[in-house]
Amino acid sequence: MSNLSSSKGPGQEQSGLRLPSSGKTIYHRPLNRTRTAELSQASFAYLFGEMVSYAQRRVKGVNELEQRLNAQGHPLGLKLLDLLLFREPPRSQLRPLTIIALLHFIKQMLWTHLFGRQADRLEKSANPETPDEYMIVDNEPLVNQYISVPREMSQLNCAAFVAGIVEGACDGAGFPARVSAHTIRSPTNEEADLWPGRTVFLVKFRPEVLEREKYVKQ
Repeated sequence: MSNLSSSKGPGQEQSGLRLPSSGKTIYHRPLNRTRTAELSQASFAYLFGEMVSYAQRRVKGVNELEQRLNAQGHPLGLKLLDLLLFREPPRSQLRPLTIIALLHFIKQMLWTHLFGRQADRLEKSANPETPDEYMIVDNEPLVNQYISVPREMSQLNCAAFVAGIVEGACDGAGFPARVSAHTIRSPTNEEADLWPGRTVFLVKFRPEVLEREKYVKQ
């Protein structure tokens, strides 16, 4: 009887899988293989505009439209968390264990992956009555640059789609939260002219997350 067990070298099949000798898999490859590895902003503007139009069908108000945009982004956040962690070096592939570690990961890694830069600020609520609230600030959300909002829907912030991505990442990391996008009205005209679309993503964690955080700190 012949011996069926044999050792496989790098790049050869093992257990039905073919692994490259470099150790890189399809998950390490950029989705866009263009020279700059960037998506055309014109293409993005068209696709996102169609997504907003689709979400706008048969809605009864701004709140419902933002909820639909949030729901569109949520599954992306779930998948992006796993993808970005998988691309990290083996020693740093552990999921964030604290709220601050998770939010820094979102502010830096997730924002850079999506928009080519980090979010502008990360803050914790100064109100002692809301210790579960954190804020990620983006001075110029890309998703709002190509959307014309009619006057009767002036309260609409299409960055609700990004809020859904952040919410999905929090849920996927085991830190269930509710994330919403809010336009910041600057107190000075100069700042309002410079960043008219400045948006704060309000992250409100569930009570069980704060309870667990106390045990982790102890």
